Amino acid sequence: MVTATPSTPPAVVDHSRDRAADASTADAIVRMFARFIGIGYIFYLLLALIDIPTLAAITASWWTPVALVVFFGPGLALGAVSTGAGRPSVLRSLAALTAVTYLIGLLTWVGGWSGAPLPEGRTTWFSLFPALSALAAACVWRPPWVFGQLAAATFGAQFINYTARTAAGRNPLVPDVVYGFGESLLFVGAGIMGARTGRLLDKTRAETYAAAADTAAMHARTVERQRFDALTHDSVMSTLLAASRMPVNAGLVRQAELAVTQLDRLRVGVLPIEDFDSDAVLAHLRVAATEVDESISLAVRLEPGAEHIRVPAEAVRTIGAGMGEALRNSRRHAGAGASRMVSAAIEPGGLRVVVADTGKGFDPSTVPEHRLGVAVSIRARMQHLPGGSARVESRPNVGTRIEFAWTRTP
Repeated sequence: MVTATPSTPPAVVDHSRDRAADASTADAIVRMFARFIGIGYIFYLLLALIDIPTLAAITASWWTPVALVVFFGPGLALGAVSTGAGRPSVLRSLAALTAVTYLIGLLTWVGGWSGAPLPEGRTTWFSLFPALSALAAACVWRPPWVFGQLAAATFGAQFINYTARTAAGRNPLVPDVVYGFGESLLFVGAGIMGARTGRLLDKTRAETYAAAADTAAMHARTVERQRFDALTHDSVMSTLLAASRMPVNAGLVRQAELAVTQLDRLRVGVLPIEDFDSDAVLAHLRVAATEVDESISLAVRLEPGAEHIRVPAEAVRTIGAGMGEALRNSRRHAGAGASRMVSAAIEPGGLRVVVADTGKGFDPSTVPEHRLGVAVSIRARMQHLPGGSARVESRPNVGTRIEFAWTRTP
């Protein structure tokens, strides 16, 4: 067994976040709309300062402070939380609260209005921004509920304006409601489409990641099945050859029984699930590497005390699949003159495989999210393996080094 450790080029460790675990696009869109809503509430609060004293003169003393909190409080809180590191669940809760409290604020008018009319030409300050509350609803509710909230908010605000004005100063109610609803519909519709787009992107990304992970798993099974096919073929051929050259004996019978058992496993598509010994680990890794690049050599280091190690089949297949993906990436991107090296170290506490090349290299932090080779077939796959990890190191014009590790956990 050869002991060798390939030299690897200097590299920069990739400390960028794992793109597979990024916050969802839908959450990012909700946060963006929340900031817009918060700014809108600040603007309308400043605009309402002119009409607040006018409305306070025709309402109960308690109504104005309560209404200011109910109408503006949740929207301002939504904007404030969106500028920090607030959790998406908190943002969504505040968005829903903003949509509901606007309607509650309209209901408080029933108990707060004294019955006196509005001064000529004036309007209620809360009728200026029903669309903001509906836009908040668009972030978290389904379209029918959003349109229902917008219709209720618009009608309620315009109806209050209509009843609070004098008969001479009233505008027709229906045109005001239709105009207010139509004017708000453009912004609310954009919010609905934005939230829907975010959810579709998240769903598409999850499906793509799952498909890539399934492909990587299928490749791992294919590699193992090829190795199993080769072992079975050798067993069958050696058994037939032995039977043709020597009389039947107990050893030949046992050999034939083993060959038949292997054929049965192959026929039903059953892969061995028992732990791999060191020889089986190296056999699997060699097959996985040479399937991608027949010229590649595997440098092996067997640490003292690792002679009798047993590695779970899942760990071997996962590392083998990741190693194959790393080699394929190297062949595609490293350049024609790049050399590739693969080393495997079997240790008493685990398994470590390194794939390195002397190619073009890259900046790991600039890899787009849609490039799934590193994100799914390497990082995410190893993260889902108990005790597994993957480290990507690279630098432009220097080379790339990817280390796969499995450590036995209690």
